[in-house]
Amino acid sequence: MESIRYEHLQETLYYEVMDNGLSVYVLPKPGFEKTYATFATKFGSVDNHFQVEGKQEQRVPDGIAHFLEHKMFEEPEGDIFATFASNGASANAFTSFDQTVYLFSATENVTKNIETLINFVQNPYFTDQNVNKEKGIIGQEINMYQDNPDWRVYFGLIEAMFQKHPVRIDIAGTVESISTITKETLYDCYNAFYHPSNMLLFVVGGVDAGEVMDLVRNNQAGKNYDKQGKIERLFEQEPTEVGEKRREAKLAVSLPKCLFGFKEDTKGLRGEELLREDLTTRLMMDLLFGSSTELYQKLYDEDLISDGFGHEYNSSPQYRFSAIGGDTKDPDLLLSRVRAEVEEIQKSGFDAAHFERTRKKKMGGYLRMLNSPESIAHEFTRYQFRGGDLFNVLPIYESITLEDVNRRLKEHVNWEQLAVSLVVSP
Repeated sequence: MESIRYEHLQETLYYEVMDNGLSVYVLPKPGFEKTYATFATKFGSVDNHFQVEGKQEQRVPDGIAHFLEHKMFEEPEGDIFATFASNGASANAFTSFDQTVYLFSATENVTKNIETLINFVQNPYFTDQNVNKEKGIIGQEINMYQDNPDWRVYFGLIEAMFQKHPVRIDIAGTVESISTITKETLYDCYNAFYHPSNMLLFVVGGVDAGEVMDLVRNNQAGKNYDKQGKIERLFEQEPTEVGEKRREAKLAVSLPKCLFGFKEDTKGLRGEELLREDLTTRLMMDLLFGSSTELYQKLYDEDLISDGFGHEYNSSPQYRFSAIGGDTKDPDLLLSRVRAEVEEIQKSGFDAAHFERTRKKKMGGYLRMLNSPESIAHEFTRYQFRGGDLFNVLPIYESITLEDVNRRLKEHVNWEQLAVSLVVSP
């Protein structure tokens, strides 16, 4: 077991790579009652075409990562949620574009719950019967989301932006795509992506790092895993330009929903370089569209936005895009007003005092986040899988300059790369 001391945060992170390749990280938080653990695999909705070193190239149905997440909770002995509950834990899981995460939180029986988490994720149980049953359940979930205006406007934006990359495909897939999933394809994906060398266990809370490492080491020593080669994820070349400038869906909504954003080239960024660009862009977005900005206040006073207006930025080595918007009475007027105001800011640059206030606000939010075991666990895994380090965020924020955010404003807000998604009443 090794450790990294982050003096600026007064935190010590312990880590060890097990003999089978599993990466284990423990962040003790003395005085915390709650323990939160995540067991994550670097396998998400975009991983539908891949090749494991030494094996055949495979294409699998869209939505299979999400489907697999659902099926992992099925055990021959019964409901795994009941097992967690009997030991005082609350368990859950989720699938995103590039990871699947299984988790629990508990204030008691932490050792039992960690073992339960590891054991059920490393013990798949797929049958023809339970796979076919799940198709109906997930099919209903997919249809439910098709009637959700917020979901439709969000994925409508991504579908408009991307032409080839599977990030444009709904995380759950389609009713048609999941209908082709079999227990054999589930085992193929499980064997490829749920190998310990492609997974990360993170435990944070009132725990002893040595005890957790001993527990995991002994647990893994009792299981046999063959060494696995590198997984190559295969993507078609994504065109630079957006696929559609504007996409519109019709659903019963009281006000139109409008999301717009900018697609940008990945530039092949990875690791700390990607993390720095991500944080700089998020800071720039806050300076532009945050609730304390002049632009936000003008749009609010003109009744073009509500307090639900927001923004986000997504970046990975394979895709980068922003999403901005919310409910509005007049999408076209909102878009024209935003463009006029942003173009003026692009010419003049951000105000230095506003930049400093916003940067300090982001740093304060980050420090508050470190008091939440849940937030730490989710953010740590997300950064780690992309080659970054959550605990290096503060020094990066400290090093970002006004020139950096002005540069990102000009680079990211490229009107040729703008896409718009609307949901309006029929």
